[in-house]
Amino acid sequence: MTSKIMLLTIMAVVVSTGSHSAFADHPTAEVSIAPGSNVPGCEDTDACLVSSQITVNVGGEVIWTNDGTSNTTITSGTPSDGPDGEFDSGMLASGANFSHKFEEAGEFHYFSMIHPWIQGVVIVQDSEDDHGDDHGDDEMVHMEGDASGTGMLSDGTMVKIWTSVPTVGEMMEISVVFEDSEHVNHDIMVTQNGKEVLHDEGAHHHKGAGMHTTAPLDSDDPVDITITFQGYGIDELSGPIGEEVVFTNVVPEFGTIAMMILAVAIISIIAVTAKSRVVPRF
Repeated sequence: MTSKIMLLTIMAVVVSTGSHSAFADHPTAEVSIAPGSNVPGCEDTDACLVSSQITVNVGGEVIWTNDGTSNTTITSGTPSDGPDGEFDSGMLASGANFSHKFEEAGEFHYFSMIHPWIQGVVIVQDSEDDHGDDHGDDEMVHMEGDASGTGMLSDGTMVKIWTSVPTVGEMMEISVVFEDSEHVNHDIMVTQNGKEVLHDEGAHHHKGAGMHTTAPLDSDDPVDITITFQGYGIDELSGPIGEEVVFTNVVPEFGTIAMMILAVAIISIIAVTAKSRVVPRF
C-alpha cells in the first residue's frame, strides 16, 4: 500500500522582515487565556487557551495573559490530582499576566483552580548547545524505509519527513530532514482533525535533521504537518525564509511493518499446522 500523503504547497506564504532569531537560548512563549473560557464548553474544541500545548527550552519562560473577563488561576498539576507545587499564579485578574521560568526538562501540566476545564501543558526540552532548540541530529532520527512525505523549498532543498504510526493515546514521532543542509532553522505545526498536537517554534538542527514529538493523540487518524522554513545559519540567516511545506493526511509508509506482520502470520500457521498433524496408526 502506498503512503496516504499529499503535498499541497511549497510556495512562500510569509515574508520575514527585519532580523529573526530562530535559535534564542531561552525563548519566551506566550499563552492567552481566551475570552469566554470562564464558561464550560471551550474544552470541547481546545479553545480555552491559545495555545494549550507549547514547547520551550530549559531556561525558557512562559507568560500567561488572562484575556478573559473573570478572575482565574494558572496552577501546575491536574484537576484530578490537584496542584503539584511547581508554580501557581494565585488570583489572576482579567488583563493581568503571570510568568514562570522552567529550569528542568519535562512535561508540566497546569489548570485553573477556578475553571478546572481550562487545562494546558508546557513541554520543556534540553538544548543541545548555545544555539538553542535542537530536537536531535541525524543519529537520533529514525529514517527507515520510504519517507512519509517529500517536499521541496524554492532553492531546491528536499524536505522529507518520517513518522511513526498515529495511535490513540500515544505520542507521534516526526523526523524532519533537510537534505544536504546544515544549521537549519524552522517551525513545525502538527494538527489532527483540526486540533493542534504540536507547535514547535525556532527549532535548530545542526546537521539538517531532527525529531519532534507530538502530544498524545486523540485518535488513529492521519495528521497534517506544516513546516515553516526560518533560514540557514546561526547568526546570519539565509535562504527562502518564510516558505511553508504543507503535508496532509500523513501516515507512515508501512512496507516493513506489513512484511513483519506477514512473517509472524506465516510462522503462526506453521506452528498450528505442526500441532494439528495427524499421524496414522498401523
